[in-house]
Amino acid sequence: MREQWNNKLGFLLAAIGSAVGLGNIWRFPYVAGTNGGGAFLIPYFFAIVTAGIPILILEYTMGKTYHGGAPVTLARMNKKFEILGWFQTMVAFVISTYYVAIIVWTLKYLQFSLTLEWGDDPTGFFLNFLGATDSASNLGGIQMNLLFPFLIVWAIVAFIMYKGVRHGIEVVCRVTLPILMLLIVLLVIRGITLPGAVDGLNYLFQPDWSALKKPGVWVAAYGQIFFSLSIGFAIMVSYASYLPKKTDVVNSACITATANHGFEVFTAIGIFGIVGFMAGQQGVDVAEVAGGGVGLAFMTFPTAINALPAFNALFAICFFGALFIAAITSMISILQAVIASMHDKFNIDHNVATTIVVLPSFLISTIFITGGGLNILDIVDSFVNNLGIVGCGCAEVFLLGWFFKTEKLREEANRYSNFSIGKWWNYALKFVTVFVLGVMIVLNTIDYVCHGYGGFATKDVAIFGWGAILFVIVAGFIFALMKGKDGYRDLDEIAHKEGQ
Repeated sequence: MREQWNNKLGFLLAAIGSAVGLGNIWRFPYVAGTNGGGAFLIPYFFAIVTAGIPILILEYTMGKTYHGGAPVTLARMNKKFEILGWFQTMVAFVISTYYVAIIVWTLKYLQFSLTLEWGDDPTGFFLNFLGATDSASNLGGIQMNLLFPFLIVWAIVAFIMYKGVRHGIEVVCRVTLPILMLLIVLLVIRGITLPGAVDGLNYLFQPDWSALKKPGVWVAAYGQIFFSLSIGFAIMVSYASYLPKKTDVVNSACITATANHGFEVFTAIGIFGIVGFMAGQQGVDVAEVAGGGVGLAFMTFPTAINALPAFNALFAICFFGALFIAAITSMISILQAVIASMHDKFNIDHNVATTIVVLPSFLISTIFITGGGLNILDIVDSFVNNLGIVGCGCAEVFLLGWFFKTEKLREEANRYSNFSIGKWWNYALKFVTVFVLGVMIVLNTIDYVCHGYGGFATKDVAIFGWGAILFVIVAGFIFALMKGKDGYRDLDEIAHKEGQ
């Protein structure tokens, strides 16, 4: 029998833990602030309704109904769809190789928080801490100060993965998510009570209604939904495959999305309250110090922490502790998506599947603790997110919307749900989401082809950016062509097991 969550709450906590990741903490505030502020919330909520929740319902229904990771689930829907499942799985695998590096940095910064070791120049300290070289192709060797925390993080992650879904992932999420919320609440309370906080919140939420006329703002809203909900790259299909048949997936999808996006907005309030205070201390506009991604977490925020009038170390620990928990719960979901795919197609023992996934991810991830690791991570992350995840998500809704009876999935989703979704769901997937994601793919591809990325050398972008996409495609084809267990596409096998 397939392993199952202990109960619906365990599944929801795991799904929320996956969705609540680094993108919620360091990406959403910057995206919102630079795309119309408060006006951005209109396309943002529109994207939640037309893409976020519908795709969550779709993936929960797929996983629960067809009882498999993304490749096997899609193969059971139509054997020609299996290749897409492997593309999604390989995207997750690539993300796992660099995501761990960010967890390593966060773990070290938890240690640095005790004494505010980054001093008066957090930017210089961070680059020196990483031994950052001048280019992605200049590796500079493994940074020995990162090696021990690197091994610790992998030991923690591997231990959780070997424990499995019920005794590993679910237990970790039950324990860590309440702690995460407590840390964020402390940060938000501190952030909004600081002098100058209102300037940061104005930057974040003051509406620029003219931004709604810009197509790029709407594209950014859909991009944020994809990046923050863990949809489109095998995770939620995998998690839902461990659900009992009679689980309410519509309600579950709404709870997951609401919790994730509520956390996103709530966290942004605390972060930009503190950033507004920092801007006031420096006598500059918030726009000059506000940023996103790695820069916000490891450069801007430590600078803001230094400026706090009291309890600096405590709030540094809250911030980096929250980052660490969010990253760990996302990392284990990413790996589980790959492990489930291997286990389901090839019918191998869980521990064997875990080793097959964790070992190569561990070996490849060592490149991200070299001197060139920061630059490599920047390039790979951009390409995998903007082309890999969005491309897989677009292909998923296109294939299922146009070449599979989504009405069948809608009926299955409604069968055990407290409230039903109407036929608008079919049209949202078939037209709105496909169109917007298609536009995103075209725009992103043109931008990368014509302008490269981030000022990096063409060679580096070719190797680590386009190379990552090529790896996803080639590896996806290889796994799709490999022979799996007999009957892995056969739904009769599921019916037989459920009848036992």
